[in-house]
Amino acid sequence: MGTYVLQRLLSTIPVLFLVSLAVFSLIHLTPGDPVTIMLGEERNVEIIEATRRDLGLDQPVLVQYVTWLGRVVRGDLGRSIRSKQPVADLIAQRLPATVQLAVFSIILALAIALPSGIISAVKRGSFLDAVATTISLLGVAVPSFFLGILLIFVLSLHLRWLPPTGYVSPTVDLWMNLKLMLMPAITLGAGAAAVITRIARSSLLEVLEQEYVRTARAKGLAERLVVSRHALKNAMIPVVTVTGLSAGHLLGGAVIVEQIFALPGVGRLAVENIFNRDFPVVQGVVLLLAVIFLAVNFVVDLLYAALDPRIKYG
Repeated sequence: MGTYVLQRLLSTIPVLFLVSLAVFSLIHLTPGDPVTIMLGEERNVEIIEATRRDLGLDQPVLVQYVTWLGRVVRGDLGRSIRSKQPVADLIAQRLPATVQLAVFSIILALAIALPSGIISAVKRGSFLDAVATTISLLGVAVPSFFLGILLIFVLSLHLRWLPPTGYVSPTVDLWMNLKLMLMPAITLGAGAAAVITRIARSSLLEVLEQEYVRTARAKGLAERLVVSRHALKNAMIPVVTVTGLSAGHLLGGAVIVEQIFALPGVGRLAVENIFNRDFPVVQGVVLLLAVIFLAVNFVVDLLYAALDPRIKYG
């Protein structure tokens, strides 16, 4: 196990290197002079040149990359062009809202998807199976921005059950925080719940056809015990994979949801600074999301051994 963990950690180094190249290239792939684009209408030559020196854009590209990468390794993501604040501080201020949204969304998705997928597989061909399949198809088909607007219209404007937009820290008012986060979590988690439901159903159906499951039934075990003790654990391996991928994608999907519900998260920070052409902030956000995505996939790989003892890492 220790050898595998070390191998996986080493294998992420080339991936992180490629990610860093892509993130660094954000400035240089933009048509035109990056500094002129960032500063907009600014025409003062001294300010333009000073900004160019501050960003290191007066150096050769290779020197710029090595310098930037060295700062990133030390945790220095640079400074915002607009606010002059450290990018790491800006991200740290916005990250709690995004993490809370992603965690709530994946919990909600699993709470809906796992029971739905299991019931759908066990009751294959029944009315419950048809309902679960139809809902999962709708979850995949309906765009998150449309679902979010629909929830605001129904639950906030029409029924007045929940506040429409905004954010309150849980340390300030936990109950208001939960009410404000419910609709964004539903909006973001609906697509993941639909995908996980379909994977859980198909995986469990496949496992239920295995010989050892038939043997368990032949011994007279109740269907509930056959599913819970023998089939469910093996069926969860594909579900864990999809859940890990969904958790990573939820961070990216939070960009739209945070805009709809006015949440002060990392996704909204990225959108604001894309419009402001504040590339250091955009670079920091993209790099952070990439690292989180890699970390989630690494954890998912380690969970395989816990679910299936036949898997040996080495």
